[in-house]
Amino acid sequence: MPIYHKLVRDRIPDIIRASGKTCVCRTLDEAEYLERLEDKLQEELTEYMESKSMEELADLLEVMSAVAKARGSCLEEVDALRRAKAAARGGFDGRVLLEEVSPGRG
Repeated sequence: MPIYHKLVRDRIPDIIRASGKTCVCRTLDEAEYLERLEDKLQEELTEYMESKSMEELADLLEVMSAVAKARGSCLEEVDALRRAKAAARGGFDGRVLLEEVSPGRG
């Protein structure tokens, strides 16, 4: 019997049971939830980097939303921060690669 010890989406236990299997789950406390969310964030990033799949990118966004919510925020607030930073420093549309910076004149 496989042992996972990983954070899964809320409906996964129901899906497992509907397939005729059994599973053991528990509800995490807040501290462990944040820790497991960060593990999940890394897992989803790794899966996206390997596949370049938009589905994996969507999974990454879902976990980012959960992290923001768990930290008392939301994706809208995160996006507002993103937009402000883009307004001040630009985005990445220009494909600019910084290769070197020389010391200025005095």
